[in-house]
Amino acid sequence: MNRPFALTLLALSLAMVLPSQESMPAPPAPKKGGARPPRPGVSDLSVKHEMSAIRPVAVIPIPGTPDWQVMTEDSVWVANGPKNSIHRIDVKTNRQTPIEVGRRPCSGLAAGFGSVWVPLCGDRPGAENGAKPALARVDAKTNRVTATIPIGPANSEGGIVAGPEAVWMVSDIKGTLARIDPATNTVAVEIAVAPGSVAAVYADGAVWVSSPEKSVVTRVDPRTNTATDTIPVGPGPRFLTVGAGSVWTLNQGDGTVSRVDTASRKLVANIACGIPGTGGEIAFGDGAVWATVFQIPITRIDAAANRVTGQWVGPGGDSIRVAFGSVWLSDLRGQAVWRIDPKDM
Repeated sequence: MNRPFALTLLALSLAMVLPSQESMPAPPAPKKGGARPPRPGVSDLSVKHEMSAIRPVAVIPIPGTPDWQVMTEDSVWVANGPKNSIHRIDVKTNRQTPIEVGRRPCSGLAAGFGSVWVPLCGDRPGAENGAKPALARVDAKTNRVTATIPIGPANSEGGIVAGPEAVWMVSDIKGTLARIDPATNTVAVEIAVAPGSVAAVYADGAVWVSSPEKSVVTRVDPRTNTATDTIPVGPGPRFLTVGAGSVWTLNQGDGTVSRVDTASRKLVANIACGIPGTGGEIAFGDGAVWATVFQIPITRIDAAANRVTGQWVGPGGDSIRVAFGSVWLSDLRGQAVWRIDPKDM
């Protein structure tokens, strides 16, 4: 067929079957994990650095998506959702051992009662004969799963904690905190907390629960199994940490970090960090709060001054902890965990 003629016919055909640009629906919003708008970071350029300036003590390869972390007396444990595993890093050798735990570890890790506790999101909804959400218990001495408890996390992006009395996990997005008895591996009590709650930490004899939906932190008294206080914080608090007599929240709504005094149960500071948006994590150690998000993998806040004293921009990040004289940074997209000496930052 004559090429110019064929092209003319093709153009006419497309014009007949394709709607005009004005009538076409808007493209769908990017899915989670896709391109994110740039995060501004802090305005003080004197504290900003490039990630390329950091020289890690070790880079520990973990194929998959190394993410959530928790520490025990001799190890760093890292969740790896697509591999259905957690990885135990020996802090003396920086070598890791994979441990299969069940379908899609998610929503944090906790350590207590001689075990590592692993929320499992299970298979995606609609999967035929799919695994349901659950909570796996791993013996910290033998690296073996000793129980799989039929209760899952309320949200894939949340947090679990072990206190002196029990293990605590938000199990229903409507606002239910589950108290799990480690002696029986069963749910002992369910406690009403703010709707949209997702994560829990333990500090000063109480459980503190974040609700990004309501922009509050709820305090729960484990002696009475009741919520005692609801404390407004910055917009969209999801992840929490504890230290320096405070609970700290990473606020996804505006990229601030809120500080709640655990004695007065009041908000005492909202610290501008310029790290809004989904994902991230927050930790306390070495006299500082450490936050991580994609694009800005490390933000360090001086707990004595309530201000950002360092911010590192570039690839990496998604979970962070401070222990064993090191900052441990999950490089989810780089499939590795960085071990960094904070004195070199």
